[in-house]
Amino acid sequence: MLSLTKNPAGSLAKQVLLVVLDGVGFTKHGSEEGNAIAAAKMPVLKSLWSEHPSVLLKAHGTAVGMPSDEDMGNSEVGHNVLGSGRIFDQGAKLVSASIDSGSMFRGEIWKKLIHNTISKSSTLHFLGLFSDGNVHSHIDHLVAMIHKSKEEGVKKIRIHILLDGRDVPEKSSLDYLIPFEQKLTELRNAGLDIAIASGGGRMEITMDRYEADWSMIERGWNIHVLGEGRIFSSAKDAIESYYKEDPKLIDQYIPGFVVGDTNGQPIGKIQNGDSVIFFNFRGDRSIEISRAFTEEPFTPFDRKFFPTIEFAGMMQYDGDAFIPKQYLVSPPQIDRTMAEYLVNEGVAQYAISETQKYGHVTFFWNGNKSGYFNESLETYEEIKSDIIPFDQSPQMKAKEITDTLVQAIQLHKYPFLRVNYPNGDMVGHTGNMPATIKGLEYLDVCIERLMKICKESNTVMYITADHGNADEMYQLDKKGNPQISKAGEPVPKTSHTLNPVQFVVYDPNNQIHFKSQKNDFGLANVAATILDSLGFIPPEGYHESLIQR
Repeated sequence: MLSLTKNPAGSLAKQVLLVVLDGVGFTKHGSEEGNAIAAAKMPVLKSLWSEHPSVLLKAHGTAVGMPSDEDMGNSEVGHNVLGSGRIFDQGAKLVSASIDSGSMFRGEIWKKLIHNTISKSSTLHFLGLFSDGNVHSHIDHLVAMIHKSKEEGVKKIRIHILLDGRDVPEKSSLDYLIPFEQKLTELRNAGLDIAIASGGGRMEITMDRYEADWSMIERGWNIHVLGEGRIFSSAKDAIESYYKEDPKLIDQYIPGFVVGDTNGQPIGKIQNGDSVIFFNFRGDRSIEISRAFTEEPFTPFDRKFFPTIEFAGMMQYDGDAFIPKQYLVSPPQIDRTMAEYLVNEGVAQYAISETQKYGHVTFFWNGNKSGYFNESLETYEEIKSDIIPFDQSPQMKAKEITDTLVQAIQLHKYPFLRVNYPNGDMVGHTGNMPATIKGLEYLDVCIERLMKICKESNTVMYITADHGNADEMYQLDKKGNPQISKAGEPVPKTSHTLNPVQFVVYDPNNQIHFKSQKNDFGLANVAATILDSLGFIPPEGYHESLIQR
């Protein structure tokens, strides 16, 4: 059983609260460059950052297990690292390595799906996020699998594309689609029956998470499987038509569409005997669609038709629930998480967020593990998210989260509490700068309330983020200036950033001080810092504590 060693110097806090301000990164750019944090009136947070012990932490690239420092961090890998105190190779890196080495294609599941398609003269379908954002998927992985399946004798392929505009520029879908279609033309000329069969924006169909809105999955099912939806002659025709009908529409919200033949009939419905690969590697937005393809009985919605197929995910998205049972690449094996260590020491813990990030303070925090390590010592609180575009209500559920969290702090029952406020990320992803500013300003009110209760309860509060987003709301050129659209407006940026995040402590007793800033501090240092505060020596392999004792 995992165990911790107590620090002979003792603890620095009887109760520790970690606040994760999702998507609130740090940059020296000002509001004119799209920094919503600089533009927001946040006197409490800005005072904390400037007047209390604070360091910058890397939250992207190799510091969170991504392939290179050109890759953005994301909430999934950020919370993996925060909860485990170490860095593990993550989905993008694992999949790329598996493709490069050929191990994916030597695997039993790949061979099974290919054999199923060839032996039945059926169709191989690829479904997933269509971009190079490298947060949920990468288009290069799709291309590699298409070429390999052709090489192995597959005759018919249909592709179902989920448009991004969230981890990449908001209206960039045609930048991916046009060169991709050129590749498909080359493959058709070489004798392969291949085409894009359906699609739609990732926030409209197929990629719901945490069961926040099963209607998204139902819409995706009807589009991809049943071929029920608005018919277009091509994906390009669909995207251009939707752009023309609503010039303000961005890719992530493009309605679902079906590609039809000259008679208006769908060209790529998923039918009995087919094989389907969901090529996203990130788990949170992959679980529900995987359940729809594999679960029987199934109650979230009426599938109308449940085809007998071979289905595989790029990875197993939930290792405890075995979703899906068939997958191409094994996920990272994250062990010895801080939560498990604390449970074994009898330390009670509390985790809270709203639905959109609830899994991040539980599942991802615990090393991609569902459920509890010890339910008698762990309390998880989920505040249900609204099902609306988040820029329509930028405060989200911050008040309800704070109300509930304050009560938990007052109980003095939990030596360690953690919370995620999604506003900076979820509102930031809409590209709406004024709404993001409002969301941040509301968070400042919540932080003020937490400071008050922390002072009253003698609780040490750490505040950080899992990655950047709201810190860079405009697309910037190489000189750091906003790119300007044809309409003369800055081009919105809806993706995460490569910026570091701040890590600050509010200690009512002013005992805690940080080590001098080093460039290699990252999110992996947070776990050891919390354990150190609670009077434990960080386990072997954990990145060092930031506390200067």
